[in-house]
Amino acid sequence: MKDVFGTPQSLLILGGTSDIALATARRLIARRTRTVWLAGRPSPDLEKAATHLRGLGADTHTITFDALDPASHEMALGKIFAEGDVDMVLLAFGMLGDQARDERDPVAAVRVAQTNYTGAVSAGLVCARALQAQGHGSLVVLSSVAAERARRSDFIYGSAKAGLDTFTQGLGDALHGTGVHVMVVRPGFVRTRMTADHPATLLATTPEAVATAIELGLRRRSETVWVPGAMRLVMTALRHVPRPLYRRLPL
Repeated sequence: MKDVFGTPQSLLILGGTSDIALATARRLIARRTRTVWLAGRPSPDLEKAATHLRGLGADTHTITFDALDPASHEMALGKIFAEGDVDMVLLAFGMLGDQARDERDPVAAVRVAQTNYTGAVSAGLVCARALQAQGHGSLVVLSSVAAERARRSDFIYGSAKAGLDTFTQGLGDALHGTGVHVMVVRPGFVRTRMTADHPATLLATTPEAVATAIELGLRRRSETVWVPGAMRLVMTALRHVPRPLYRRLPL
């Protein structure tokens, strides 16, 4: 169960090598989180992440999870919830893809969509049902400001995140009153390993800043978190820019 400050004692991360997720885990472990499950494809990076969190004092486990294999999600994630209550699920997996390449390769484009959207729908529903059955917990989903309006530079990725964002909002409405808290996190450009080859954009942020915002959102039981907070105003303005002008913006 969460402590009086809203800090989860147990944490399940879907996408166990995510820089944002690991920054969040470190921050929560420094508070009261004691058990962490890292779900992801078996890899040296996943084991390295687990070893790192164990060194911080958390009882950390790894479990095989593949976003592109929805048929396996119920069994894989069910094993975790069978071990005991999970206070927080952080859905943090995803892929940027390569917009120019993916436009020429529909199969690659579909892989981006399946990873960022359909895999998340499956895993999100499995976890939501388990959280509802135990009567408490938070489901935190990493969306993106890219979900707010299509951009020429990343509309394949952005369209998948838009679907995920809408799905998560609807799931939150469906679970209202059940004791399960659902929170959408919309970061701007985050400097991570995944974005290392991409130029930083306006109001770029860091995994640590996102982690801080997630913790604050948990305490407040927020439904939507923008990182940095100013991105909310930026995207509100961009949503109302006429399309002919919007096409000319360096986005």
